[in-house]
Amino acid sequence: MSNNTVIPQEDGPVSGLISLLDAVDALPGSVALRARSYELLDLAPETSVVDVGCGVGRAVAEMAERGVQAVGVDVNEQMVALGRRRRPDLDLRLGDACELPFQDGQLAGYRAEKLYHELGDPAGALSEARRVLAPGGRVVLIGQDWDTFVVDSDHPGLTRTVVHARADTITAPRAARGYRNLLLAAGFDDVTVEVRTGVFTDALMMPMLSGLADAARSTGAVTSEQAGTWMADQAGRARDGRLFVAVPLFVAAARRP
Repeated sequence: MSNNTVIPQEDGPVSGLISLLDAVDALPGSVALRARSYELLDLAPETSVVDVGCGVGRAVAEMAERGVQAVGVDVNEQMVALGRRRRPDLDLRLGDACELPFQDGQLAGYRAEKLYHELGDPAGALSEARRVLAPGGRVVLIGQDWDTFVVDSDHPGLTRTVVHARADTITAPRAARGYRNLLLAAGFDDVTVEVRTGVFTDALMMPMLSGLADAARSTGAVTSEQAGTWMADQAGRARDGRLFVAVPLFVAAARRP
């Protein structure tokens, strides 16, 4: 992919996604989760780490502030371009998770957040992570399991259908529950797994809920009327301060032998 891309403005075609990601990333739980990932990487100052699927580079900036030589890699040209516009000092690169722009054993740390569910070959991406890590290097993976979203609703049966239908549209919806076995199969040692649950009780999650309903409708799992009924329930809950969405997030860490 070319680096000669048009830099999107904040009000451009990706503004809705960027705004949602910015809002979620600023939540205290998200800040704490990223901080935990940096602890698990256990990187000494001046050592090199890559954040794969870096988006606009928030984690890259935070790790750089900790004295680490952080590089962000993302396949999305608009995200990388916007990240460079926001923070010209950051090292953000276009690249694929299965073909990283680093030499064998070049890095001390590898981090990927909310990425592996989008990959057609998670095992291949971890093999690439092992390649670029030096012996003793640390890897940290963070991600949600799309099949275990918890949504309070007056229509529990319909909710199960909506959540599972949306999960089935994701490339690897259950990759996060498989982190431990993926890491073991890739030859990593000292594998640990933690779970943090994000709880959302306001309208911030309405775009995500709408996406669930739209996906279920588009696949034929629910009718347009059922999708409308489900969203009307969620909109009413958001309006009345009764919304409840819980998203389990798995955090796996390991060491390259």
